[in-house]
Amino acid sequence: MLEKLKEAVDSVLRFTVEEWEAYTHRIEIKHFKKGDVLCDVGQVENYIYFLNSGATRNFFIKDGKELTVDFRLEGTFVAAYYSFLSRKPSPIRIEAITDIEACCIPHSSLYLFYKKHKNGEKLGRLMAEIQYMKRLEREIEILSMTAEERYALLLKQNPALVSAISVKHLSSYLGIHPESLSRIRKQVAAKLT
Repeated sequence: MLEKLKEAVDSVLRFTVEEWEAYTHRIEIKHFKKGDVLCDVGQVENYIYFLNSGATRNFFIKDGKELTVDFRLEGTFVAAYYSFLSRKPSPIRIEAITDIEACCIPHSSLYLFYKKHKNGEKLGRLMAEIQYMKRLEREIEILSMTAEERYALLLKQNPALVSAISVKHLSSYLGIHPESLSRIRKQVAAKLT
């Protein structure tokens, strides 16, 4: 159950056997059904989840409209990071958009690991740097690309995500109306053929 997690961690930093055992000692394996909420608006996030299988959507609601911030698929980490780091209530909801199996890493255990193991602290820093770079790339895309360019880039970088996500959620993520996404999909498909 921890093989995919080990592969993901090893891609960033290799632990000794002792470090790996300390890192995974308090991990819980949990199952969520499609529609379950992993963290809700107003809750303090207590876990970082590694998705062994399934997908999530991070979003918030403004004026009755759901605004999608991010998606996470199998083999990736997900959390309400702002809340996890600051210990303040989460401004976003994380919802399972498929059934999920996740490795759940408790906040207290992770910070104890950081404190006791030099490589633990290094992993935390490297993961934070990766998240920062992804967030910056996303902001640049939103500010500098057209909706069609954003969709084409997403399709190129992550075709599994595009095929797994509903039009409603995907259009929210791209910042457009569902009708516009249908038109853009046709235009991009025509260019690819």
